[in-house]
Amino acid sequence: MSVRFEEIDWQPTPIGEISLRRRRHPVSGDDVYEVKLGDEFLMSSLFTTGETALAELALAKLPDAELDVAVGGLGLGYTAAAALDDPRVRSLTVIDALAEVIDWHRRGLVPLGARLTSDTRCRLVHGDFFAMAADSIGLDPDEPGRRFHAILLDIDHSPRHVLHPRHAALYQPAGLRALAARLHPDGVFALWSNDPPDDQFTSALTVVFAQAAAQIVEFDNPLQGGTSSNTVYLAGNAPDTP
Repeated sequence: MSVRFEEIDWQPTPIGEISLRRRRHPVSGDDVYEVKLGDEFLMSSLFTTGETALAELALAKLPDAELDVAVGGLGLGYTAAAALDDPRVRSLTVIDALAEVIDWHRRGLVPLGARLTSDTRCRLVHGDFFAMAADSIGLDPDEPGRRFHAILLDIDHSPRHVLHPRHAALYQPAGLRALAARLHPDGVFALWSNDPPDDQFTSALTVVFAQAAAQIVEFDNPLQGGTSSNTVYLAGNAPDTP
């Protein structure tokens, strides 16, 4: 049985003070892991349906073949783990700007850390996803120009609510066009958002991709009662992408 509350780690980073906390759920007694940036909650292991759906919905659009997948944003690792659950995935490149978050996984401080770091298909890369997507080298520093079958992005709260102003450019047609160049012709781009579907962003996707849609993912919210929802955007050039 864990203590009621514990701050596992706290580190200053270029984007603010980040902390990893563990608390005991008052009803289930389970450990809940939380990440905060300053006073703002970034993620919680209590709510992972949207992160898992990000991978499952995107990979469901791809053919039955070996897949190379890139994930922007490691966090607590639920999107990465969902991707690895798909036996078609032969390689997974997970990019995170915070070395501290990658270190949590390598040190086994988070529940999925040992699983991700022991899977030979999975590689954790310390880097700025947004800068890498815009750069000619691309998302794999070891293989410039590499393309992926799926790119899954879960870093900002939404296209309008970004963690850093420089991220905003990716959600415009020029930024999306650069990101699309990292995909195979029939590849899929998927984005997690904490906000309701945004028609303006969906329109930006359709400027670059032949198909784009926003899907609402609902989940139980025991803290507020009832259900809450996230949005997963899916975009690609294959006829059946959405």
